[in-house]
Amino acid sequence: MRNRRRGPTDTLSNVTTTFDLSLSFKAYDVRGIVGETITVDSVRAVGAAFVDSLDLAGETILVGGDMRPSSPEFSKAFADGATLRGANVLFLDLISTDELYYASGTLHAAGVTFTASHNPAQYNGMKMTRPGAVPVSSETGLKDIQERAERYLADGTIPAAGTRGTTGVRDVLEEYSRFLRTLVDLSSSRPLKIVVDAGNGMAGLTTPAVLGDRILPALPFDIVPLYFELDGSFPNHPANPLEPENLLDLQAAVVQHGADIGIAFDGDADRCFIIDEKGEPVSPSAITAMVARREIARAQAAGEAEPVIIHNLITSRAVPELIRHDGGRPFRSRVGHSFIKAIMAEEGAVFGGEHSAHYYFRDFWNADTGMLAAMHVLAALGEQDGPLSELGREYEPYFSSGEVNSKVADLHASIARARTEFEQEGVVVDDLDGLTFTPGHGDWWFNLRPSNTEPYLRLNAEAVDPQTLEDLVRRVLAVIRD
Repeated sequence: MRNRRRGPTDTLSNVTTTFDLSLSFKAYDVRGIVGETITVDSVRAVGAAFVDSLDLAGETILVGGDMRPSSPEFSKAFADGATLRGANVLFLDLISTDELYYASGTLHAAGVTFTASHNPAQYNGMKMTRPGAVPVSSETGLKDIQERAERYLADGTIPAAGTRGTTGVRDVLEEYSRFLRTLVDLSSSRPLKIVVDAGNGMAGLTTPAVLGDRILPALPFDIVPLYFELDGSFPNHPANPLEPENLLDLQAAVVQHGADIGIAFDGDADRCFIIDEKGEPVSPSAITAMVARREIARAQAAGEAEPVIIHNLITSRAVPELIRHDGGRPFRSRVGHSFIKAIMAEEGAVFGGEHSAHYYFRDFWNADTGMLAAMHVLAALGEQDGPLSELGREYEPYFSSGEVNSKVADLHASIARARTEFEQEGVVVDDLDGLTFTPGHGDWWFNLRPSNTEPYLRLNAEAVDPQTLEDLVRRVLAVIRD
């Protein structure tokens, strides 16, 4: 671990602070506070290290960013480091994260986008891919990139390769939009009124291009925009739809406008959340099941005997039940996109879904895209006459607690108490990710997972009726909080 102190200035590139790359390099990406744990100097070093670690000298790499104020300067710094080490840089400029995946997949090029997703305005970060939108995580190269960048920072210089790389610019928004429309045909949908909350994030750019008529012919949709202005200061609410308070404006607007559906995207638009016509959220588990049904049917029509669908272990048990009912094969995964993307590739899965509203598609290089998931939901709604609330109920037969966090003094002791308590009753316990408890009668199940960064136990529970769920949650909390 190496630190470096820089002199005083008001610019991003030279801030008086001591930084440590381990503070910004996470398991799946890079995220930090601008000017503190992520700076222009560190980004330039990462650009060089990215080329070295992935052996990209002489190759073309893609560089883009979201609407955060620091993204353009960071993009240029990354490109400076990358071209010094001999790579050719193609600037994609303003992009959503799934636009990077599209470009990486279709151009078969490695790339990076500058985004901190749903994090607050003072943050920025990097999501990196190998060619073909293959993710770069701590287990597949990110740690090596960090160590190489730290060496460059310690040396205070990045040596130039024999031939400095070139730079160019390419706008992929139209190509991306056309490609998505080839995957889901919405032209024959019944007319729908849609409220979209972009949260001042990148969906404000991609929604009019994909669902509207900014670039392509109009679809039978009346789109009511909420916060489409690209503004990385997030003046209206944080671009994190996972938090219920950030859905309130969308819920109110759906009811006010008499809309058929509401869609909320996070800051970099790789996740989507759905609101029905009554202003009520439709759970990501229900969306996973809804999209899985469509993808299974499409794969079967193409001759695939038993399409594989990935779901993580805390999605509703309704998901694997529906997959089996429709002739697919469910595959249960740990929580986390690096696990799901790896399994998608290994199993040849057609689709994968998580409770966090990340949705992965084989036809999209196994990558996650909020826009494509939203298009599947619009297609499912538009091909039938009923409201979304009724359609959603088909996929939500059980009652869920959501995530309940408990701060405990000893994580391992709390988990051990729960295992002892329930195993005495013959409850089956597995340890794929934390502990999952499943009784033989099938009236409920629950999972306990320790946080990786905080002294919290995360409880997710599901039951056949509200009273059973309430009793279960009360009992589990009494055990783990004892």
